[in-house]
Amino acid sequence: MGTPLKGISSMATRLLLAELAAAYRHSAGVAIEIESVGGVDAARRVAAGEAFDVVILAADAIDKLVAGGSVLPGSRADLVRSPVAIAVREGAKAPDVSTEAALRQAVLEASTLGYSTGPSGNALLKLFDVWGIADALRGRIVQAAAGIPVAQLVADGQVELGFQQASEMLTAPGIQVIGAMPPGTEIVTTFSGGVCAASSRSEAVRKLLAYMQSSAATEAKRRQGMEPA
Repeated sequence: MGTPLKGISSMATRLLLAELAAAYRHSAGVAIEIESVGGVDAARRVAAGEAFDVVILAADAIDKLVAGGSVLPGSRADLVRSPVAIAVREGAKAPDVSTEAALRQAVLEASTLGYSTGPSGNALLKLFDVWGIADALRGRIVQAAAGIPVAQLVADGQVELGFQQASEMLTAPGIQVIGAMPPGTEIVTTFSGGVCAASSRSEAVRKLLAYMQSSAATEAKRRQGMEPA
């Protein structure tokens, strides 16, 4: 199969990319090795010129890497739309989060709240600002360290209510997903791929990204709690 294509991604797409890489290897005979880390760390390493062929991150992070010359212009390929879900510890009482008003009340009543780094976490903090409760929540909000799932904080009892990409919640042990963000508060991140400027195999990467955008990848995306972009 030759030298594998090397990639790096954020944690949110880890399971999906593992599944798609295995399927592509089977169908195209191309081996792929993708390292999944915290999104901020992934972007930093690509920007530093580390030897990767492909990078999969939130769309705005890919755009910044293009602007900085670390990802080839015109190579951004939107892959999935990933919504944020809400979780509590397994066995805990699930608050009502079915409406915006109910979610706001659940947030105010929670002793601790967990959120992730990256665009989804920033969007959640903006929502709290819009609701006018940011000051009331100060001291109760815990940001998961880069590469640490919010689900782990929830399962360990470090936070009562956790917010993160549904794809990272679905199979996490020790938690129960109680719903998606209700209408009017949805937080959806588009994850995209790009060809790293450090790669000498840009055409092979473009073919991989085309496969990841194709209908052949749709079932896997939905199985992992995402929708095609």
